[in-house]
Amino acid sequence: MSDDEQVGDASGKGGRLLGWVFRNLAGPSQVQGAVQGGSKLARDAWKEDLERRKQWSREQRELKHARREARRSGGVGQP
Repeated sequence: MSDDEQVGDASGKGGRLLGWVFRNLAGPSQVQGAVQGGSKLARDAWKEDLERRKQWSREQRELKHARREARRSGGVGQP
């Protein structure tokens, strides 16, 4: 194979065969309506779980910040 030969097409899809496979079998990813399917109860439970996880993360950041501030104020002037 020389440097002038090209594998696949210029679009980066790997040629006609891989392009067809991508369009017809794999398909592009979709994010619109990612939380779909199931019941409204399941979607609501997912949203509540997500909010609980976000709250836990906020609390952990606040604790970390409080510990850091306590170390700074308590440890600086002490022998």
